[in-house]
Amino acid sequence: SAFFIIRIFSYVLKVKLTIKQKDTRTGITYVYESISAWDKEKKQSRSKRKLLGRFDEETGEIIPTDGRCKKRSPYYDPDADLAEKAPRTLAEYKEAYKKLLKENEMLKKEISDLKSTK
Repeated sequence: SAFFIIRIFSYVLKVKLTIKQKDTRTGITYVYESISAWDKEKKQSRSKRKLLGRFDEETGEIIPTDGRCKKRSPYYDPDADLAEKAPRTLAEYKEAYKKLLKENEMLKKEISDLKSTK
């Protein structure tokens, strides 16, 4: 989809396009909405892109996503984010730190026990 606004006398040019771009690292094709406009002061074109989602090659549909496979993605699990909640207060950080120290000591002991049984 595309729309064009062109006013020749006041030098306003605004273009809105839908663009597909393939990520070569992952092979995923993303769909963007690109809006280009002329900046009178700088006398240059400026463009902004907004991610619409992933392009499904098989069905031709756009699957909404935020680019990190979260939020609007069909694979997003909000409960998984709540399970890994970061500490917010200094007391919570100290408690989490103590737990990690205990876990670290247990793992070191387990490693030394495994090494001694060889």
